[in-house]
Amino acid sequence: MNHYSTPSTLNTTIMSTSSPPLYPANGRKILLDVQILELFIALFVFVAIHSVRQRKRNGLPVWPLVGMLPSLVLGLRVDVYEWLSQILSRQNGTFVFKGPSFTNLNCVITSDPRNLEHLLKTRFQAYPKGPYFRHTLRDLLGNGIFNADDDVWQKQRKTASIEFHSSKFRNMTTESLLELVHKRLLPVLDESVDQSTEIDLQDILLRLTFDNVCMIAFGVDPGCLSPGLPEIPFAKAFEAATEATILRFVTPTLVWKIMRYFNLGSEKTLKHSIKGVDTFAHEVIRTRRKEMMLHVDDDNKQKSDLLTIFMGLKDEHDQPFSDKFLRDICVNFILAGRDTSSVALSWFFWLLDRNPTVEEKILCEICGIVKERGDEGQNGNLVFRPEEVKKMEYLHGALSEALRLYPSVPVDHKEVVEDDVFPDGTVLKKGTKVVYAIYAMGRMEAIWGKDCRQFRPERWLRDKRFMSESAYKFTAFNGGPRLCLGKDFAYYQMKFVAASILYRYKVVVAENHPVAPKLALTMYMKHGLKVKLCKRSESDLRMYQNIKY
Repeated sequence: MNHYSTPSTLNTTIMSTSSPPLYPANGRKILLDVQILELFIALFVFVAIHSVRQRKRNGLPVWPLVGMLPSLVLGLRVDVYEWLSQILSRQNGTFVFKGPSFTNLNCVITSDPRNLEHLLKTRFQAYPKGPYFRHTLRDLLGNGIFNADDDVWQKQRKTASIEFHSSKFRNMTTESLLELVHKRLLPVLDESVDQSTEIDLQDILLRLTFDNVCMIAFGVDPGCLSPGLPEIPFAKAFEAATEATILRFVTPTLVWKIMRYFNLGSEKTLKHSIKGVDTFAHEVIRTRRKEMMLHVDDDNKQKSDLLTIFMGLKDEHDQPFSDKFLRDICVNFILAGRDTSSVALSWFFWLLDRNPTVEEKILCEICGIVKERGDEGQNGNLVFRPEEVKKMEYLHGALSEALRLYPSVPVDHKEVVEDDVFPDGTVLKKGTKVVYAIYAMGRMEAIWGKDCRQFRPERWLRDKRFMSESAYKFTAFNGGPRLCLGKDFAYYQMKFVAASILYRYKVVVAENHPVAPKLALTMYMKHGLKVKLCKRSESDLRMYQNIKY
């Protein structure tokens, strides 16, 4: 018995050796795949729940190592300003952007008027542009007024302020604008009507303001707005440079510095574009120096433009300003005088096309003012007088409303030089970068009410008189000590141009023309503004004269 197995033992042995395994190889693989899938699902659910919680608490999901960078990349692929507006709306006007730990993308972003008044006025000295901003923009703006802090900024500000408020400068600005509108702008527009062609109105307006700023700031006339619309290399170079520069603010500093070192991508574009900008600026400086030498003893031929004024000043070492510093002054004033008004007018005309009732009210106001002239008003060559432009209150409100919704400078930047706390309770450590989102402010219900996204000029009027808003609620012209020096002239320029166009033409935006903001220092329309002009008849103008808006 010890040498033979019993039947039960034998059966067990046979079963154990001949039966298939309980979990065959392919079964074990299926089981493993299911377990991995379950693990991934669990991980996905965890990440999703974590993301929702992070979004509610921080405004955006915060991922390990990369922080909020993935959300920023997605935002840049759509409309980054709208994306930012939605986040700020969810977060009651302020949130902390957390970038990767190895970058300089960390910052506080706010659209709260209380915070803006705090940083632009109450604690102005504690919130300069800061080294990060100045370094990022130095290649383009150098030490010009928009990029400077402390004494360098104050000296430029004081000099420009004296000139801006002089009667001689004011007369020169109005006279040069009148000449540009009636001898260049209107003939170009008339030609497009005669030929029944579409034009890029944004391009036309940029040419107008470029010629205007060069005439009043540098005493030169580049002739950008001339028949045939000649190609101006500087204009393209300047726009490309501002677009490439803004990308530095959404790119880790180490990355764009590497790109600059190897001359790659946007940094290659920036380097090439700045050469075009510098060529123009240095040519302007050389031209003015020659003219000053020729007329050194002739007071009657001495010009009174900003560049000439700065050329007559000396630096802290009692030496004349260098050509490099004068170049920076030129570029900064071009940015201020060319882009801001023309971009604002472009959005204004687009909004009018979408809101015909507003256009009719503007025409009623303009035609009513013209009617006060009597028979003199029935003139196709009518030129609006400064006192008439001042009376255009509804037009002033409509332009302000366009700037509220589409500010020429959509975001701006400061840096904290000492620990501080915002009025909304946000804690700020020394060195924190602060971005104030001007575009988003125009879309905040807490600031402008439920109709904040509507184009409604009436919000600016009280008994048909224009009423300005706080500079910390409406920050299109900045606020505090850095309030735009050219604000009054910018409004006069925009009103004069808008009235001169609207009185003569109906501006119709081309059908299906795509309209979106470009990511740049100023809010260009990405695809320009293609329009067709239709001349207004005298009967239409008489009709508007008899309507009370």
